[in-house]
Amino acid sequence: MNLIKKKAYFIVGFFGFALTAVHGFQDQKLADSLIAVYQSGTYQEDEQAILEMIAKEETNPDVKLSYSDLLIQKAAQDSSSTFLHKAYLHRGNALQLKGDNAEALKSFLKSLEFAEGTDDQIGIGSLMISIGDSYSAMENSKNAQTYYSKGIQVLRELNDSIKIATGLLNAGDDYFNNGQLDSALIYTEEATLIFQNINYPIGKAYGFGNLGMIYAEQERDALAEININNAVLILEELQDYYPISVYLTYMADIYLRKNDWNTAMNYAQRSLDLAKAYGLKDQISEANLKLSQLYELAGDAVTSFKYYKNHVAYRDSVRNLEAVQEMADLRTDYEVSQKQIEVDLAEARQKNQRNISIATAIALLLILLLATGLYRRNKFIKKTNKIIAAEKDRSDNLLLNILPEKTARELKAHGRVKADRFESVSVLFTDFKGFTRISEKLSPEVLVESVDYYFSKFDEIMGKYGLEKIKTIGDAYMCAGGLPFPSDDHAEKMILAAQEIVDFVNECKENGAQGHARLDIRVGINTGPVVAGVVGTKKFSYDIWGDTVNVASRMESNSEPGRINISENTYQLVRNKFKCSYRGELEVKNRGRLKMYFVEEEIGT
Repeated sequence: MNLIKKKAYFIVGFFGFALTAVHGFQDQKLADSLIAVYQSGTYQEDEQAILEMIAKEETNPDVKLSYSDLLIQKAAQDSSSTFLHKAYLHRGNALQLKGDNAEALKSFLKSLEFAEGTDDQIGIGSLMISIGDSYSAMENSKNAQTYYSKGIQVLRELNDSIKIATGLLNAGDDYFNNGQLDSALIYTEEATLIFQNINYPIGKAYGFGNLGMIYAEQERDALAEININNAVLILEELQDYYPISVYLTYMADIYLRKNDWNTAMNYAQRSLDLAKAYGLKDQISEANLKLSQLYELAGDAVTSFKYYKNHVAYRDSVRNLEAVQEMADLRTDYEVSQKQIEVDLAEARQKNQRNISIATAIALLLILLLATGLYRRNKFIKKTNKIIAAEKDRSDNLLLNILPEKTARELKAHGRVKADRFESVSVLFTDFKGFTRISEKLSPEVLVESVDYYFSKFDEIMGKYGLEKIKTIGDAYMCAGGLPFPSDDHAEKMILAAQEIVDFVNECKENGAQGHARLDIRVGINTGPVVAGVVGTKKFSYDIWGDTVNVASRMESNSEPGRINISENTYQLVRNKFKCSYRGELEVKNRGRLKMYFVEEEIGT
């Protein structure tokens, strides 16, 4: 089963908590206010105390990591074991949020050294559980259980019920994922009993749910049903709908084993309805897959095929970049075609079985029908092979649409692409003003068509000036000039392209956008060095990184509707080509004050 981490708990086919003492619930508003106070330098409190509060409350893992590292530096200068313990703890949490479990483990172990040095027993017990979680995420169950056992033992001595139960639940989670159901049951039963004794609702919900999962795997369906229903009742009160949707698909499996197809179908349909009601796209996909399997078992190949198509479509709808989506559509078409083959073959087998039963006494007719069937099947396979070959050619062409030609050739030749550094690249960001508010008033179809209408024109403009589209993120559009082949006029071309983009959006707003949403656009440009390369192993993506990209994004966010905001670096390259108005030095989040200019018009026009 795939591990899907959420903020306060883990969702597998099984659920566990993240230990509250270690991860907790962060308050981003508090973090933002603390950062503002710290950067102003007007605080009266101890500097390390403020840094520790920021690292604790911050939800952005990159920002959390930077303040944790700063706290480590300050605490090391003062040899403060208490703050070093907390700093490495927050650093581990940030790395865990980023998915870097190996580095998170190193930080947790370092934090544990300082906690032991100050004899902080609560910190020691909590860190043992976090270290166990890291090992479990890396599928090292032996080490995970060693640390779970140590942490639970320390926490039992402190008599902290919530932390003890949480450690037991996470240890049971690891046993469950490794198929050790008896051990999983022992740990989960104790955790659930503790949560019941202290009346901790969310703990009781996941305890009941986990017990239900274990009983279901043991085919003790009556107990599984009782516990899962208890979990669902509590989660409905807490309005935690994602796990409810998952549990309902498990209930469908339970009733399917009882040969109660109708009840199994009802649970699967409830899971789908709930997922649709709350926009849980991945669970919509899984519920459609479960319904497809149920109808297939019932012999209804056509309805099964319909739900399978929905499963594939929702699974891939989570990824929304244009070029990558085109590749996803290709994969969806191929998978659906394979499912269609299965449906056709299933129908053909049913037809052949009927023909065989009717023609038992007519041997010559049976031979004729068999020969005809084999001929058609062979013809069908040949046709299918031609379709697959054509799809492969289409896939190669799509690769050239997603990646620069030079990069695509290197990827096909070597299976990987070496990252390159470019010393001078112009990066452009655009963003539609108030897009989130506007999108709430549009249907999904009109929303996607509107974004496609504008971005298709942007792509055309990029091609006109020889610029490289990098990606789209929601309603934001990102491109670069000066790569993969360096040039001297990339900044000038980028501004010309930006002017055409602004003119096109303004024209659509004034004269109508052919039935699409009328929008305002902000544009920001910065020039400097970047690193470019390809990320991903299945869905390739050409991307760029560096401070230049961050500043370009800040130029966009500090621009105004219908204006092109450029940085000092870009201005120095185009000041003899374009008239620009100096805006002064503006305050930029996490960057200090930066010089900015509005592009007015091309000199000589």
